[in-house]
Amino acid sequence: MTDATPILECENLCLSYFTRAGEIPAVVDFNLKVMPGEAVGIVGESGCGKSTVALAIMQYLGNNGRIVSGAIRFMGRDLTTMSEEELRQLRGSKIAMVYQEPMASLNPSMTIANQLMEVPLFHDDDCDEKEARKRALEMLENVRLPDPARIMEAYPHQISGGQQQRVVIAMALLSNPNLLLLDEPTTALDVTVEAGIVQLIKEISERFGTSMIYISHNLGLILETCDRITVMYSGEAVEEGSVEQVFDMMRHPYTRGLFHSIPLPGADKNARPLMPIRGQLPLPHERPKGCNFGPRCDFFQEGVCDSGPIAMETVPDHQRHVTRCARFAEIDWDAETEVAAAGAAANLGEVVLRVENMKKYYELRDTSLMALISGKTSRTVKANEKLDFEAREAETVAIVGESGCGKSTFAKVMMGLETATEGHIYLDGKDLANTTVQKRKAQVVGHLQMVFQNPFDTLNPSHTVGNQIARVIRKFGVEQDPEKVKARVMELLDIVKLPRDFYKRRPRQLSGGQKQRVGIARAFAGNPRVVIADEPVSALDVSVQAAVSQLLMDIQRENRTTLVFISHDLSLVRYLADRVVVMYLGTIAEQGTTDEVFAPPYHPYTEALLSAVPIADTRIKKKEIVLQGDIPSAVNPPPGCPFQTRCPRKIGTICETEAPPIREFGPGHRIACHIAPEELEAMDPVITMPAKEAAA
Repeated sequence: MTDATPILECENLCLSYFTRAGEIPAVVDFNLKVMPGEAVGIVGESGCGKSTVALAIMQYLGNNGRIVSGAIRFMGRDLTTMSEEELRQLRGSKIAMVYQEPMASLNPSMTIANQLMEVPLFHDDDCDEKEARKRALEMLENVRLPDPARIMEAYPHQISGGQQQRVVIAMALLSNPNLLLLDEPTTALDVTVEAGIVQLIKEISERFGTSMIYISHNLGLILETCDRITVMYSGEAVEEGSVEQVFDMMRHPYTRGLFHSIPLPGADKNARPLMPIRGQLPLPHERPKGCNFGPRCDFFQEGVCDSGPIAMETVPDHQRHVTRCARFAEIDWDAETEVAAAGAAANLGEVVLRVENMKKYYELRDTSLMALISGKTSRTVKANEKLDFEAREAETVAIVGESGCGKSTFAKVMMGLETATEGHIYLDGKDLANTTVQKRKAQVVGHLQMVFQNPFDTLNPSHTVGNQIARVIRKFGVEQDPEKVKARVMELLDIVKLPRDFYKRRPRQLSGGQKQRVGIARAFAGNPRVVIADEPVSALDVSVQAAVSQLLMDIQRENRTTLVFISHDLSLVRYLADRVVVMYLGTIAEQGTTDEVFAPPYHPYTEALLSAVPIADTRIKKKEIVLQGDIPSAVNPPPGCPFQTRCPRKIGTICETEAPPIREFGPGHRIACHIAPEELEAMDPVITMPAKEAAA
């Protein structure tokens, strides 16, 4: 093999699954080339074939999956002609894969040491247990895990999600593979942990010269990690080129649609809202004749785009930039897309929700021998500590922070699933902090509704969509007459842009985005005053995210509902929210309007969060701040400032011994920090916008 030989080459690859209904073509005419040391990203909506390609490379398609035609060559050898034994020796040695869910990749009954040691012991005949342990320990150090000796002896459930993912990456790298496949490796992680993993992946690629295929729907991550990008749609590669070519000179309408669906800095939810791609991805057996994207494309032309299969064509003057579009040469790609303004910003009304000095503590009983000897048989978990903020009618207040910061605990107290230890939560002047949901009146419950993170788990699979929405309407006394209830359900289906015949469908017959729309319709069925949206779009594709986000705002604007938006996606928060509350370890680190929180002065934690957000724009410059270590345990929080153990701007012992003062930087803009106000105000922006957008 020479440097000119690709590490991996997929040539005219066609993959199908064979079911009782017949052959289902999953991937058609797919080509990919990965050179030594190169990182290639594969992006597209769920169901487009990204993971199927990765499984085909690993030869893990299962009993009903088959390579129908084409070739997959690894270092010049065709994988499809290798024996099972040859493939077994290759997997984990020359080709390794990191999966989306780290806990599912690790054996819960084995220590981390035993799982890591298996790799060199299996793939290296000259390696004994002592050498395998040494290599495993060194690799844990290479992936920057704290106290690797302790982690070696731990079981997977005893370490955090970010640490688990680093262990999985260490396992994949132990045999120094030539090719590393990463399938959504950071989807389940906090934005700060994600930033650390992304930096780690870049360092690994440079240090070991490993070629990578990075599968993701996050275009910002692809920009930060990859050299080249392949955009897939409905089983086909529709555009391929360098990251700069595809991001700055895209030549396929689907690629353009993906970029219009993500909230880049400068997007305005009122003047310039997101543009979700209309329609849905076609099922493999229902693909249209000609261009698969034709039914959803703004540039579709009858007789041209539907006349037959469309081949990849090279974009003139663009080296190794190809597109599967019959009209790409005729489209004016520099023209500004016409976007209908959503309307003027809502006039905020009176205060609907007021949180005053709210605390939520849990008592943990410890019956271990050491606890009995010391007499300390109970410990206090301070999940929420002195929360103070308010939300007005028609306002969107976002609550952001890492896992374990207390966002969901606060939501539980608001919903009455828990009661507060101290303090007050006033809804229209009525204190709900110590009233459980069972003791709340139906009208109060109806005025405070929730949209959950996972639409798959929140709908009853045995009830129709219509029945589930109708039950809410009857329960909260909106309507009782059967005909009026049904009419109201139909009206709600219209509002969330679902066909009326979905009334009789069951959840299993709906896509993820459609289920979330049903969840939104159900939440708004009781005419709520406040809706809590807990990560409502994190499980959805970017184009569906844009549609659901726009839908939430449209309904809020029409009903003047207050929206409490819980999320770790700061790009979406910047686009949706009017005010932002930044939480860390149960406390509020900063709060203010969205413009105030996203511009200096920052709390050091806010600054780190903003730095960690991947942005899919090559023109934007961003300060790099990677937080070290994990968020401390709420059982044993650090003294002084809760952020002092990880703060890159820590100023001395005062941070370790005294709680930070709350400083006012404007009406409602408050930062809890020891750093002097003039020093905070002198901070540089985390994100530097292009001159045109900055002026706007």
